[in-house]
Amino acid sequence: MSSRRFLQLDVFSPYPGAGNPLAVVLDAEGLDEARMQAIARWTRLPETTFVFAPQAPGSSYRIRMFSPQKEVPFAGHPSVGTAHAVLEAGLAAAVDGVMVQDGIAGQLPLRISGEGAQRSIAIRTPRAAVAEVTAADDPRLLAALRGWALGALPPARMDGGRSWWVVELADEAALRGLTPDWDAIAQLAESTGSMGVFAYAHSRDAHYDLAVRAFVGNGRRFEDAASGAANAVLAAWLDTRNALPGSGRDYVVSQGREVGHDARLHLHIDAEGDVWSGGQVQTVITGTIDW
Repeated sequence: MSSRRFLQLDVFSPYPGAGNPLAVVLDAEGLDEARMQAIARWTRLPETTFVFAPQAPGSSYRIRMFSPQKEVPFAGHPSVGTAHAVLEAGLAAAVDGVMVQDGIAGQLPLRISGEGAQRSIAIRTPRAAVAEVTAADDPRLLAALRGWALGALPPARMDGGRSWWVVELADEAALRGLTPDWDAIAQLAESTGSMGVFAYAHSRDAHYDLAVRAFVGNGRRFEDAASGAANAVLAAWLDTRNALPGSGRDYVVSQGREVGHDARLHLHIDAEGDVWSGGQVQTVITGTIDW
């Protein structure tokens, strides 16, 4: 066994307990895939990331990320949280406010602003594309969306590394009142090769522009507390329909209240059409892991 620096973080969180938890192993050199998977299974958190020295030119560090079941090519909250951990540990520094993460999804830049608990980190997510647009009465969707008060935009399946059905609700109250049919969502996810349904609604709240809920039906069935990647594919969808909230290309999302969290995610769509997904990160546990 070796003693390795270990952190647990709360990602997309203005205060501890609001966001999505993440474990980070900073000194991952020498760990093989089986041992990394075993650690991720043991932490029982949505994801655990492992930090390695950079290899590709221009990279700040190399990352591998695992759910308790398998390795994950890309996810937003592990990327943002790991960048925070790397900065806190002094393993890399931002150059002109930018770091570069290297992983299965390639080299992805992260923008860093502020310091400490007020620091905000955003990752440029892999490009998302519209896989298909359909109607609410599509036979594949009928059971999953039964009883939902839908909004104006049609349901669409977006592909951004992971595939999601994005579905607009008529208003925030309708969204927050949803009781998902997990069997139907799992059937939809499995039959279409998607993660499940990412439901959203515009909000009149002064502190955020959209409220969202992520119903994962592929494999484990659960509602995600805060998903940077799912919010990024939604931002890409809204951009294609000229339906971004407000008048600019920046907006704030509320996610996780229905599962005991209160995350805030900040989305930005740049002039090239790339989506940046980010927010604040809180360090909750700092220590070592012997493995």
